[in-house]
Amino acid sequence: MQDTTHIPVTAAVLAGGRSQRMGVDKTLLPFDGEPLVARVADIAAQVCSSVMVVTNRPEAVADVGLPASVSILADEVAYQGPLGGLVTALTHAEEEWVLALAADMPWLEPQVIRALWDARDGAQVVLPTSEKGPEPLLALYHTSVLPEARRVLESGRRRLVAILPKVKTVEVSLDTLRRVDPGLRSLVNVNTPEELVEVRDEAAASHADVTPRVSVIEVGTRRSRGMPSERPITVFLNDEEIATMQGTPEDLEDLGVGFLVSEGFLTDRAALESVDVDHKRGLVYVRSSEQAPPDVAERKRYVTSGCGKGVTFASLGHARGVEPIVSSATVAPDEIYDLMGQLARAAAAYRDTGGIHSCGLGINGELVLMREDVGRHNALDKLFGRAWLDGISTTDALLLTTGRISYEMAVKAAKAHVPVVASRTAVTDLAAEVAERAAITLVGSARGGKLVVYTNPQRIMQAEEAEQ
Repeated sequence: MQDTTHIPVTAAVLAGGRSQRMGVDKTLLPFDGEPLVARVADIAAQVCSSVMVVTNRPEAVADVGLPASVSILADEVAYQGPLGGLVTALTHAEEEWVLALAADMPWLEPQVIRALWDARDGAQVVLPTSEKGPEPLLALYHTSVLPEARRVLESGRRRLVAILPKVKTVEVSLDTLRRVDPGLRSLVNVNTPEELVEVRDEAAASHADVTPRVSVIEVGTRRSRGMPSERPITVFLNDEEIATMQGTPEDLEDLGVGFLVSEGFLTDRAALESVDVDHKRGLVYVRSSEQAPPDVAERKRYVTSGCGKGVTFASLGHARGVEPIVSSATVAPDEIYDLMGQLARAAAAYRDTGGIHSCGLGINGELVLMREDVGRHNALDKLFGRAWLDGISTTDALLLTTGRISYEMAVKAAKAHVPVVASRTAVTDLAAEVAERAAITLVGSARGGKLVVYTNPQRIMQAEEAEQ
């Protein structure tokens, strides 16, 4: 039987971010019938004796339908990150303990909060931790940490973890949290439009009719049928952790380098010093004389393989700095079909598992490079990473992919100066917008003897041109 009593904690829902990756204030977006910030506040109210929302937009939050018992506080200093929100919360808390919560956690489990509370003895901070590090936006903070939090904030730092070295911290393992939240869904954040679509779809599916609609036609086992391999892979640049993504644990050198190149961390091949891979633990260590941006720690986050989440920092803003591609390359439809056939024949992992994306590079009618991954973005990064390492020019090449071309895929292609991109599946409207701006010829549905040219059709040769 679950405990339903309230614990003496002030829950602080931190909703003061800029939502740059979402493009709009994500905390006000509806999820399962209510705004995200209201959903998180409601869940916290099931456990905590008091709840507050800390925001830079109190007038907007006031209109989301929060219970009268939930207070709304304006950040003492606007847009100072989660640490600024915590300082405000600690200053005005009704209790000795404050629960800091991100406002974009739709699957927050009340029993996870109780698990943190039960681990508080002797601590000033209680937070979950994993191989990726601490999770400071689902954590308990004693009001005694307020002086240190103010000191760190005044020094110009805005990350919550910056206060941890000077306070008594208890780390709660993920194994402990799995006892009350087996899927660890409480740790899920919603940062991008793709992530919002995914959690909304999951919520809709949970309400749908779950009656089986098809018969079982095959019983698969790990031995009788191949399964896509998926592991967390963490990329480091000069010992600074950049991102963790879910991907296929193969060609990790290509993935690490390609990811850093596509995100603009690596630009000079001559500056690359070394790439070391720990395959067992899924770690890629890249060293370069080029330095990571000073705010990389602020931007670091976990990346999954699905939908549009294989990119860490990509946004519509990436496309603004893309220069139009200048290329005289042309390609006949038959060449695209032939290259798609070469890609399919080379995709051994897909044939074995049926759940792998493939990307290939075609030059002069030949597939010169191919990479596979459970995530389409990862497959593309692996491809571009190997091309960058081997000095293979992409400026007159044809990029082929089995996955949907979304805007971040188009941005990656634009940065690689690829003039023609072809997919056997769909193209999004934002991808077409990026391709139009970058002068990329974008081709979709390239299968079954037909294709659809969405942008810059002048590079696709007509039948009479191809015969000349």
